[in-house]
Amino acid sequence: MLSESIYGNYETAWCPGCGNFRILAALKKALVESNLTPHEVIFVSGIGQAAKTPHYLNANLFNGLHGRSLPVATGCRLANHQMPVIVETGDGCTYGEGGNHFLAAIRRNINITLLVHNNQVYGLTKGQASPTSDEGFITKAQPHGVYAAAFNPIAVAVALHAGFVARSFAGFEDHLTEMIKQAISHPGFALVDILQPCVSFNKVNTFAWYKNRCYRLPETYDPTDWSAAILKANEWGDQIPLGVISKNSRPPFEAHFDCLGHTPLARQQVDKAKLKAFITHYR
Repeated sequence: MLSESIYGNYETAWCPGCGNFRILAALKKALVESNLTPHEVIFVSGIGQAAKTPHYLNANLFNGLHGRSLPVATGCRLANHQMPVIVETGDGCTYGEGGNHFLAAIRRNINITLLVHNNQVYGLTKGQASPTSDEGFITKAQPHGVYAAAFNPIAVAVALHAGFVARSFAGFEDHLTEMIKQAISHPGFALVDILQPCVSFNKVNTFAWYKNRCYRLPETYDPTDWSAAILKANEWGDQIPLGVISKNSRPPFEAHFDCLGHTPLARQQVDKAKLKAFITHYR
């Protein structure tokens, strides 16, 4: 029987009280309850406090450039479509620097799990506004308040018919664990937007702020109803819904390639004669 101890217990660089601690705990539980051992899963991350999460796990990891985790994750998945691929990232890294990759991954429906630690601020670089900062949010870099409208990742993902779209909150560890488990098991692109208080640089969207607003979707809610999902995706402010907002059964990207078959590319033998002919043709 697996236990969370196989994923290790490391000293972190996070501030005391950071929402990332509970996300890391929920992630370990989700991996164990999904019956995944460290060598059976690969993490990909970019830059930021959220991207450090896989550093504190015993698991395969590729830590790359700011905002570029999704293209790398796509390559990992196509090289070995039998290995779960999890991207660990923040709102700035994925919705800002990596925004176009976010849209492309949804459209392709690549079979990866995207966990976004959304604290509505750039924490690693000391508190600038991020794409999800609310309008009027005051920071040292935006002393007169943010002028731009906040990016709504849930609404964008639902509008593009993403395979699986969920939201959870770092303060509800059991709920978050369940959302991550469902995302890992979904056959296609799966987004979990995680509300994660930054205790150092966001004094507005605190644990108490979220707890007073977040509510869990009722069991009667149907996430396959796209029209209902659009309405839920646009709820923000006094009421913030948590749970699986939307899901569908679009075929994953790799299903379009017969060459993958049941054997991952990483385990297939190279036909040197065909490779030589291919190179000669394009020389």
